[in-house]
Amino acid sequence: MSTPRRDPDRSGTNWRALITDAPRADLLPLALGFEVRVQDRRDQHSWSPPRSRTATPRDVAKGQETLGVGIRPLTRSSATGAWIQADVGWDAVRRPGHRFDDDTARWFSDLLGIGRDALLSGTAGAWLPLDLISSPLLWPHLRAAADLGIPFVTTQKHTMLALAESAALHVDVDRADDGSLALEAMLDLDGTEVSAAMARPIGRSGVFLAETVGARIRLVLAELPLTAAQRALLATGAQVQIPQEEEDAFLREAFPALARRTSLRARGAVDLPAVPRPEPTLQLTHRIGDRVAYAFGWHYAGHGTFSLEGTGDGVRDADAEKAALPALATTWTETTGTAFDRQGTLVDVDAAEFVTHVVPRLQAAGVRVETRGTPRSYTELSGAPEITVSTVETTDPDWFDLGVLVTIDGRRIPFTPLFTALSMRRKKLLLSDGGWFSLAHPALQRLRDLLDEAVDLDEWETGPRISRHQIALWDEFEDLADEAQPAVAWREAADALRGLDGVPGRRIPHGLRATLRPYQQAGFEWLALLWQHRLGGILADDMGLGKTLQLLTLMLHVRESGDQRPFLVVAPTSVVSTWRHEAATFVPDLQVRLISDRATSVADAAAGADIVVTSYALLRLEDAAYSAQTWAAVVLDEAQFVKNPASQQHRAAAALQADAVFAVTGTPVENSLADLWALLSLTAPGLFASSRRFRQDYIQPIEQGKVPENAEGGEYRRARLERLRRRIRPLVLRRTKEAVTPELPPKQEQILEVDLSPAHRAAYDITLQRERQKVLGLLDDLDRNRFIVFRSLTLLRLLSLAPALLDADDTTAGSAKLDVLVDKVNEMSAEGHRAIVFSQFTSYLDLAAARLDAEGIAYARLDGSSHSREQIVDGFRAGEQPVFLISLKAGGFGITVTEADYVFLLDPWWNPAAENQAIDRTHRIGQEHPVVVYRLIASDTIEEKVLALQQRKARLFTAVMDDDELFAQTLTADDIRGLFEPSLGA
Repeated sequence: MSTPRRDPDRSGTNWRALITDAPRADLLPLALGFEVRVQDRRDQHSWSPPRSRTATPRDVAKGQETLGVGIRPLTRSSATGAWIQADVGWDAVRRPGHRFDDDTARWFSDLLGIGRDALLSGTAGAWLPLDLISSPLLWPHLRAAADLGIPFVTTQKHTMLALAESAALHVDVDRADDGSLALEAMLDLDGTEVSAAMARPIGRSGVFLAETVGARIRLVLAELPLTAAQRALLATGAQVQIPQEEEDAFLREAFPALARRTSLRARGAVDLPAVPRPEPTLQLTHRIGDRVAYAFGWHYAGHGTFSLEGTGDGVRDADAEKAALPALATTWTETTGTAFDRQGTLVDVDAAEFVTHVVPRLQAAGVRVETRGTPRSYTELSGAPEITVSTVETTDPDWFDLGVLVTIDGRRIPFTPLFTALSMRRKKLLLSDGGWFSLAHPALQRLRDLLDEAVDLDEWETGPRISRHQIALWDEFEDLADEAQPAVAWREAADALRGLDGVPGRRIPHGLRATLRPYQQAGFEWLALLWQHRLGGILADDMGLGKTLQLLTLMLHVRESGDQRPFLVVAPTSVVSTWRHEAATFVPDLQVRLISDRATSVADAAAGADIVVTSYALLRLEDAAYSAQTWAAVVLDEAQFVKNPASQQHRAAAALQADAVFAVTGTPVENSLADLWALLSLTAPGLFASSRRFRQDYIQPIEQGKVPENAEGGEYRRARLERLRRRIRPLVLRRTKEAVTPELPPKQEQILEVDLSPAHRAAYDITLQRERQKVLGLLDDLDRNRFIVFRSLTLLRLLSLAPALLDADDTTAGSAKLDVLVDKVNEMSAEGHRAIVFSQFTSYLDLAAARLDAEGIAYARLDGSSHSREQIVDGFRAGEQPVFLISLKAGGFGITVTEADYVFLLDPWWNPAAENQAIDRTHRIGQEHPVVVYRLIASDTIEEKVLALQQRKARLFTAVMDDDELFAQTLTADDIRGLFEPSLGA
């Protein structure tokens, strides 16, 4: 066992000092002394260091520019108890020893280190200049003194010390008598505002205020981070004058940075400009050889454009740029599908596509575009290729020369570059005249395959040839030359209708649980005739005439005839469940499967089903799965959802494999005859050759009044309209409620003109003048500026309703329309009537709901954010509320509420068909009361112009579908100019 080590005898050691925390009685207490000091310039040579002395109340009252604050350690006098300097200077507290508490001494030593930059020489004197300490660590260190029990005291009895809890700096900008700008800094200390002329900076992190109170000095210290400009304003101790001739330079060079970091308050007649914000900007440089260089940057109004990289320029707002950069990157990615690239160079067709598509989309997303160099005009040829093939005999009896002519949008494509691009599997082709197009079109891809098959590439030195024995291949060329392969088969099927004198009668299927009205029987027979010949068509009956029932009857007829393939119904999401309900009611023997999410397999749903119902959204997202399935027929309900041939939904519908496609819509012509062509291209793909020819033959003369030279305009347009009616008549079935349901109660429509309040009128007129000036300058290139133009139009439409829709705080003007609505609702509900109230803007429905709440009027509400759509509708139908607020988009179709007999349209929409669909939620079979429709129009506003456009579009629909010989136009630049023309009496 080892013997413990024994140290030498330490019997004299103070064990209490070693192992206890008891305070030592011999330690000197320390305090931090503060004193207002002033530099003493008397008898001071230029070569000697500045000296300071204790400031008197007189010095402070005089506002000495050289005032400062000194700090030093103090100890308590054992005789008097007062805090005195003694010999506890800065060097003393730093020396090792046991005169002071270790933590206290370390705090003073750290404070000296923090203030080292304030020393005028390498060693600390008696006083450390607090106002010269620049480190931001000063303030947390001062706050830590309280935890150590270190008091803050003043060295002079005439000085009072206070530490402010809060501090803020403002700059007042006023106009001097001579017209110059005067900048004066103001301090807010604990809620009391004083002139900053009385304050001085403490480094870059605080301020001190020295003022006289009677015969005493009041010293206030406050933490306040300061910019260089703020420190300069404080250091001057007076107003900063900016002469009138330098005012523009001040606003351009110094104002932005100052305004971002300091609260500026305009006084008197001063009108400060808005602080320039960074606007994302794309700088395009066009170079020869189809080369386009691009670089992103930030544009500041009035200051030019800067690169994305920071430059330290005072105009720039680094924080705002950093915050906006992710959104810019996201916009780029969403537009191009690629990762964000700050700059780059594109060549050939990539440059053309970038200029044609990417740049306009970036502009529409709010990106400013600046162009350098000479831009080249690029045009995308987006029409369907028209391919003509011909053969010419050669000296070899077994071969023909093969002629291939491709025309897109009326432009003949040179064959050599086209063939080269196809053979090299390129995706796009740029022509020498700036036109470019995608080679992904099915016709061009098929052409490539056929040319590859026709002859080996090394035998093409004299041009393409085809053997007389390749009959099947030649047939394929003929089909391809007919512009679209489905067109040939469709035309063959359509030929079978030529010998028919009328629509033959049909027996009602046994399993139908409904009694068809005569017009519904006729509609079923028409559908059955088309199905017999595997043709599609457009069922365009008015809303409420039972189009769903007619199609369910057809489906039951097809199933009972032995065809076991399922029908596919594509409908808006909100209408999908309606099909299941209607099928269960009228054709309960048919198996209906709903696909409500992407997790459901299309093939599994189709197996054993008679009807598969899905939404347009799911068709678009899972187009490959739907096109892989073979359907008996496809029903496109509310087919206006596929009226845009360029949309993915339209392309997905076109790719479906079915014997026939039926489009179901009460509004086959919403805005233009182009809507009708889009639907016919799906239901009758061979009826019209191409969209270009349809536009040339029908849209231009009927809608736009373009006629050939030497032709009489009116007669030519009437002939074209009659020709169009004649061609579509066998494939479009249209019946109006007035014609087939005379028992339906009458519908009375009334326009209520509502005058704006004076405050509302003033706000509207000011905005109208501003937006008119902006928009009229953009109409020369409407296609390029369409997004900006319609944004302005929407702003004016909102302002016609209520200023609060643009500024939530502007509630003084109110909304006169809501006043009228409340009066009418009270009146009609007292008489036992019920109403539907439509608006396109959910924000306006919010205001309407608030007004109804305030009046104690119960209401139901349905908009795009509503859940349990069926329960909401059923609740209203059950009589729980007298008013039903519905957004036009969410409730314009798919619901029936004949319990209501009043309809209020709070704001007009460009498309009258959408409004008619909304009205038909009540005015349909099942309605027992006359229906009253009120259209509320704000007088002398853009709403009156929208109403006029509605009437013109309604005439177009009637001219084509209902045999009226009036004509209309689409929304053109002239139409938009008319929207901004002053109203009569304005």
